[in-house]
Amino acid sequence: MNNAAPVITIDGPSGSGKGTLSQMLARHLGYHLLDSGALYRLVALSAIKKRIDLRQELEVSQIASTLDVVFSLENEKAAQILLDGEEVTSAIRQESVGMGASQVAAYPGVRAALLERQRAFAVAPGLIADGRDMGTTVFPFANTKLFLTASAEARAERRYKQLVSKGESVNIDELIKDISDRDERDSNRAISPLKPASDAIIIDSTAMTIDEVFTRMLSAIK
Repeated sequence: MNNAAPVITIDGPSGSGKGTLSQMLARHLGYHLLDSGALYRLVALSAIKKRIDLRQELEVSQIASTLDVVFSLENEKAAQILLDGEEVTSAIRQESVGMGASQVAAYPGVRAALLERQRAFAVAPGLIADGRDMGTTVFPFANTKLFLTASAEARAERRYKQLVSKGESVNIDELIKDISDRDERDSNRAISPLKPASDAIIIDSTAMTIDEVFTRMLSAIK
């Protein structure tokens, strides 16, 4: 890990808005971006594409160890993700891939394979690291640690609006259950469970707008 490069970690559960806010901060500060959640989605997507059973930890871990991924902020609207040179930004956001990501993230072999890869992103001028264990496991000595959360209902509503805007048919109650189930898995897994670092600044975005949270984060960083 390059200790000369400042690192800001943003952890939190799915749907808390940390992805959008991480991109906003990276652009504002001119920092690099690490979407660690996308790494697990990329592992799951790669396994699915190769028809590998997600229950096969060894095979999935081998995929993680050779993952070729690039995060790009060249597009002004949203970050783009390249897997083996292929643009897969939308593909990894499918619900099936998200559930698969939560599954493979619990494997010690996958986490070990991706740990050093994640730390390699910490280069000048700095890094915004978005995930679930950035401040606790990957970058325990980060300059600033933020933990963004929101109620399951608020996160489900945000996801519902997002999916409906894309023309998809979804059930809000099922989304709430899926999010609650994912929270329970992530919080209770044996390796790097989802929790705030002891020195993290916790921000509850349930009743806040994106701009309000962004301002709060900038204040915490300063």
